[in-house]
Amino acid sequence: MNVLELKNLTKKFADFIAVDNISLSIAEGEIFGFLGANGAGKSTTINMIAGLLRINDGEITILGKNIAKNSKFAKMNIGIVPQDLAIYEDLTAAENVRFFAGLYGLRGAKLTERVDEALQFVGLSDKHKEYPKSFSGGMKRRLNIACAIAHRPKLIIMDEPTVGIDPQSRNYILRSVRKLNEMGCTIIYTSHYMEEVEEICTKIAIVDHGKVIAEGTKEQLIAIITNTKDVWIEVKTAEKINVELIKEITGVKTVQLEENFIKINSDIEVNNLNKIVQHLINHNIEISSLEEKEPNLETVFLTLTGRNLRD
Repeated sequence: MNVLELKNLTKKFADFIAVDNISLSIAEGEIFGFLGANGAGKSTTINMIAGLLRINDGEITILGKNIAKNSKFAKMNIGIVPQDLAIYEDLTAAENVRFFAGLYGLRGAKLTERVDEALQFVGLSDKHKEYPKSFSGGMKRRLNIACAIAHRPKLIIMDEPTVGIDPQSRNYILRSVRKLNEMGCTIIYTSHYMEEVEEICTKIAIVDHGKVIAEGTKEQLIAIITNTKDVWIEVKTAEKINVELIKEITGVKTVQLEENFIKINSDIEVNNLNKIVQHLINHNIEISSLEEKEPNLETVFLTLTGRNLRD
């Protein structure tokens, strides 16, 4: 069964088409990675699913029901973990969860039970009487999740849930995503950390310029670019590197500069490694190491969109 279906979804802002005729089906039990660089249409799509933006054209259904005609049903079955923290600093942790759970009609003993359950799930039971202003960034993110899951939605949208937090908190949240999935939740997960998507998502869609340009499992997406290879070159200093000149070398498809690493994606049938190395030598760029890499999801994204996920 499909928990969520988007059919020819379109959103315009004046003459700008932010979402261009997107169609997607998300099956029950998926952890669905939704990837797009800034301005690709990802956030606009999520806001329409959440009912925060009006649709210009197309249809969204959740559990087989049109959300425009069944807004209360949709609201009860969707939980949103927004990128920007949606918690109140002047309410305790328990009061925050109680407030948001109450918006879904929970009352009395059931409300209290769900608040306790949600706080326990995110590991904040012992902080239920404390105020978020005293919390670390990771704890605030976990409270944000608790507020979204207390009403036990079938679909949870997590928009950048690990942004700006420490590695330990990130790992805790990723474990929580898996556990929610094991408990029967279908999850839409967005992140600018490609390794997170590779680690937890069962299916992935890449959106660019308002369109879905690729969709499938990680393995299916990587298979799209089996005609390319990755070369990572570490240099002593990247100050003299001209990315555009490297792109002019025959066979080179994309060049990405990250600190002292030059990440090159190239046509697998073109033997151009000597030319690349010679180019660096000619420009007095000292090489520390060189390694050919197996293609990964980041390579796919860069190849298909021409830009880095964090751009």
